[in-house]
Amino acid sequence: MSNKFVYLFEEGNASMKALLGGKGANLAEMTNIGLPVPPGFTISTDACRAYYENNKSITPEIIDQITKDFKSIEEKTNKKFGDKVNPLLVSVRSGAMFSMPGMMDTILNLGLNDETVIAIGEKTDNMRFAYDSYRRFIQMFSDVVLEIPKFRFENVLDKYKEKFGYENDTQLTVDDLKDIVKDFKAIVKKESGRDFPQVPNEQLMEAVNAVFRSWNNARAIAYRNLYDIPHNLGTAVNVQSMVFGNMGDDSGTGVAFTRNPATGEKKLYGEFLMNAQGEDVVAGIRTPKSIEELQDIMPEVFEQFSVITNNLENHYKDMQDIEFTIEQGKLYILQTRNGKRTINASLRVAVEMVEEGLLTQDEAILRIDPKQLDQLLHPTFDGETMKMAVPIATGLPASPGAATGKVYFTAEDAVKAASTGEKVVLVRKETSPEDIEGMNVAQGILTSRGGMTSHAAVVARGMGKCCVAGCEMVKVDEDSKIFAVGDIKINEGDFISLDGSTGKVYPGSIKTVEPTLSGDFAKLMSWADDRRILGVRTNADTPRDAETSLSFGAEGIGLCRTEHMFFDEERIPVVREMILSETLTKRNKALNKLLPMQKKDFKGLFKVMKGFPVTIRLLDPPLHEFLPTDEKDIIALAEEMEMNVSELKEVINSLHEFNPMLGHRGCRLAVTYPEIAQMQTRAIIEAALEVEDEEKTTIIPEIMIPLVGIKSELDYVKEIVVQTAEKIMEEKGKRTDYLVGTMIEVPRAALTADEIASNADFFSFGTNDLTQMTFGFSRDDAGKFISEYREKEVLTDDPFQSIDVDGVGKLVEMAVKLGKSVKPNMKMGVCGEHGGDPKSVEFFNKVGLQYVSCSPYRVPIARLSAAQAVLKNNGTPGSDQR
Repeated sequence: MSNKFVYLFEEGNASMKALLGGKGANLAEMTNIGLPVPPGFTISTDACRAYYENNKSITPEIIDQITKDFKSIEEKTNKKFGDKVNPLLVSVRSGAMFSMPGMMDTILNLGLNDETVIAIGEKTDNMRFAYDSYRRFIQMFSDVVLEIPKFRFENVLDKYKEKFGYENDTQLTVDDLKDIVKDFKAIVKKESGRDFPQVPNEQLMEAVNAVFRSWNNARAIAYRNLYDIPHNLGTAVNVQSMVFGNMGDDSGTGVAFTRNPATGEKKLYGEFLMNAQGEDVVAGIRTPKSIEELQDIMPEVFEQFSVITNNLENHYKDMQDIEFTIEQGKLYILQTRNGKRTINASLRVAVEMVEEGLLTQDEAILRIDPKQLDQLLHPTFDGETMKMAVPIATGLPASPGAATGKVYFTAEDAVKAASTGEKVVLVRKETSPEDIEGMNVAQGILTSRGGMTSHAAVVARGMGKCCVAGCEMVKVDEDSKIFAVGDIKINEGDFISLDGSTGKVYPGSIKTVEPTLSGDFAKLMSWADDRRILGVRTNADTPRDAETSLSFGAEGIGLCRTEHMFFDEERIPVVREMILSETLTKRNKALNKLLPMQKKDFKGLFKVMKGFPVTIRLLDPPLHEFLPTDEKDIIALAEEMEMNVSELKEVINSLHEFNPMLGHRGCRLAVTYPEIAQMQTRAIIEAALEVEDEEKTTIIPEIMIPLVGIKSELDYVKEIVVQTAEKIMEEKGKRTDYLVGTMIEVPRAALTADEIASNADFFSFGTNDLTQMTFGFSRDDAGKFISEYREKEVLTDDPFQSIDVDGVGKLVEMAVKLGKSVKPNMKMGVCGEHGGDPKSVEFFNKVGLQYVSCSPYRVPIARLSAAQAVLKNNGTPGSDQR
C-alpha cells in the first residue's frame, strides 16, 4: 500500500499539525467547520522529508497524488489549470508545524502565462487586473524559485512610477503593466539564462520544489536555532485556488487579530487594503487602513468577518491571526493561526480567557511560553528624562518597550557591532527574512515602511524586541548609511532611542528604568506557584541581586559565588597579597584583612533574604585568575608588594595552568590552603550570628564545598569547616544551625554519590561544569562549533543552554538516586544556569530535585516552568518527590 502524501483540505483537521503544518491543519479545520475557504490541498511534511531522502527530488508517487488532487480542485471551482478560456490559478504557500514568520516563501497567481493572462482579463472584463496579477506572479516566482533578487523587479516598478508621476502601483495602466511584464521577462532571461516558464504544471512543480528547498535556507535555519525548532520536521506546502483582492474597488485583502497583539485588549485589530493582493498589506508598498474602516466601506462584509473571527477564537480558544480576501464583495478566509503577541498581551489574553470561561487556570498556565517572560523584565524609559526628550519622528507602535543604541543599517553591520558589546538599533526601509540575525542582536528596530502586521512588527513582537514600524517621516538611505527627518540627519554609529509603546523616535541616548511586575503577571504567577513543586532560588552574590530576585519571587539563594566578591577594586590588592604570600604568617595577615569584607558581604545577603536559605560556595576558581596579565599591571603590583618584577612574573607563571578548568581550583584550593576555607567559614558563621541578633531572624547558612570528586576531599574540607564553625560559636557563646554540602559537578562525584552523601548535608548540581566535563567541551570555546553541530543536527540543543538528558541528565538522575539511597530526605537542588531553562526544569522536576536556582531575571521563567512541569506530568510530581 502506498503512502499518502497529499491531503485535500476536507481530509484534514486541526490535530494534524505535525503532518500538514500549522497552516494546512487550520485550513482543513476551517473547511470542515463550514467557513468560506477557497478549495485546495496540502502536500505533507512527510513529502518534504521524502524530497530530501530522494536527493532533493519529488518522487513520482507524490507527483501522481498532486495531479489527482488537482483535478478535485478543478471540479470544485469549475476551472481548469492552464485553460485558455477559464483558467484556474493557485497560490503556493509553505506551512511548517511551528509558525516561522517571514522564514518561508509564498507564490501567488501561479498558472498565469502569456495565454492564460488574456483569458483571465477577458473572463473578468478587467485586463488591468490580469496583467497586474501576471507581473506579481513573475516577480514572486523569480524571487522564490529562480532566486533572482527582488530589487531587480522593484527598480523597474519604481522607474515606471517615477516616469509617469504615479504615487501608488494602483495607478499603473494596462499598457504600463504589459510593458512591465516584458521587462520582467527580460530580467528573468538575463539573470537565469532561460525564458520565464509558460507551462503551468512545470510552474507548480518548480514552486513545490522551491518551498521544500527553502526549509533549509540560511534564514530558516537561523530562525529554528533561535527558537529551538528541530531541523528534521520539514515543511508542508499548501496549494489553494486563488481569490483576488486586486480586481477593483469592490475587492481587497487584509490581516486581522481577534485581540490586540501588543496589549491583549479584546477588540478586533488589523489592517486591510482595497484593490490589493495579500503581500501588499505586509510589504509596506502602500499604507494600509485600520480594520475598523472596513465597516464604513463594506458594512455587510465587516459584520460577516466579525462573526467569523469571534467563532474562530471560541473554536481554537486562543487569539487568532487571520488572513482574508474580498473578491468582488465576497469574503474568503485564507488562513487562521494562533496570533504571535507580546508577553503583556499573552498574559492579559490568558487571564481574561479564564475569566470569560474559555480556559481553565491550568490551560492558561500552559498557554504562556516561559521564555517570553523575559520580555517583561526589559527596561522602560525614565519618566523624568522623558520630560526633556523631544521626538524627531513618530511611527507605528509595533512592539512595546524601550530601546537605546547606535544606528546600523544592515543586519551584518549590526551583528558585527553587537559582537563588540555595542548596543545596536537596526534601521531599515523595511525588514526581510535576511535580517533575522541583525534583529536578534538589536535592542530595537526602526523601519520607514510597513504596518502593524509587517515582517518587522511580527518578528519583533515574537522576539520581545522594541519596534517602531512604518515611520514614513524617516527617509532611509541604506547605501550612504544615513537617515534623515527633514533637516535632521542621523549617521551610522549615532545614538537614537525608540519607544515601541508610542511609536516615537528620539535622538541620542535616553536613560532607562527597570520594570515592575503586577496585574495579570501576578495573577498568573500565583496560579503557577499553587501548582509547582520545585522551589525556585537565585544565583546572587550581592544584596542588590538578592533584592531583585526576591521581587521576582525567589525563595532563597542557591548559589553565592564568593570569588565574585574578591574582584572588587578595593579587595583585589588584598587577594593578590594573599596569593603571593610566601609564608603562612603572611597569608593569614592578608586573610585577616579580607575577613571583615567577606563578613560584611554575607551579612548583607542574610539581611536581604530574611531567613530564606542562602547557599554559599567556598572559593572556586584557580588563583591565577586574580593576578594581572598586562605588563604595566604586573609592574604596579610588584611595586605594591615590594617584589622584583621578574620574581613576580615567575610566581604568575608558576600559577598558570594549561587547563585551569581541570586544575588547582575548588576543594583542591582548600586542601592546599586550608586557611582560605577557615577565613570564609569564620566570615559566614560570624555574619549569621550577628544577623540573628540584629534582625531576630533564624539564619541557617548552607556552606557548599565545590568540585568534590572523592569522598575523602569532602571529609578533609568539611572537617576544617566544622572545626572552625564550632570554635567560633564556642568563642561567641552562641550557636546557629548550619549545613555543609557539596556541589556535584565532577562525573566521579555523580558516580559515587552514595559515598559522598554519607558525609554531606545537601547536594547542589553544578550542571555547567558537569556538562563541560561530561562532554569534554570547554564552555568558553564550544560556541565556535556548537552552532555548526546544531545546523548539521549533530546536536539538537546547545547542552550548555538546555540539559543533555541522555548523558549529563543520566548522571544527575543517578546521583539523586544514589544520594537518596543513603539519606532519603537529603536536600538536593541545581545551581547551574540550566535552572532557568524550561526544558531543563521539566527534567529536574521529573528526577525529584527540591529546587532550581538561576540568575535573578530568570526566576519568573523558572517559576512558570516548574508549574508547567507538574501539569505536563498529569498533575503529579516526579516519583522521587512523592
